[in-house]
Amino acid sequence: MAVAIEAPFHVLAVDDSLPDRKLIERLLKTSSFQVTTVDSGSKALEFLGLHGQEDSPISVQADQQEVAVNLIITDYCMPGMTGYDLLKKIKVIAISALFDCTNH
Repeated sequence: MAVAIEAPFHVLAVDDSLPDRKLIERLLKTSSFQVTTVDSGSKALEFLGLHGQEDSPISVQADQQEVAVNLIITDYCMPGMTGYDLLKKIKVIAISALFDCTNH
């Protein structure tokens, strides 16, 4: 009998404040979430494999394993790219990728 191993819920936390990132990480890890933290919107896009791309799905290959993110928590006010701009860009890319998949 095979036992399915469920991957932990993966949260990407984006905040330019180190104390806030550490707090979010600590709170989520105590609830058994897998947590990745980055300090900017551009680093979040890089982690997701979306930096400079407009048609990629929201998953990346890391160490030959696919890494899926279930939830993104972001600060609103950050230098360079606001949290709102980050989520808007991810949404546009995800919708674009979805339409590309359904049109092929």
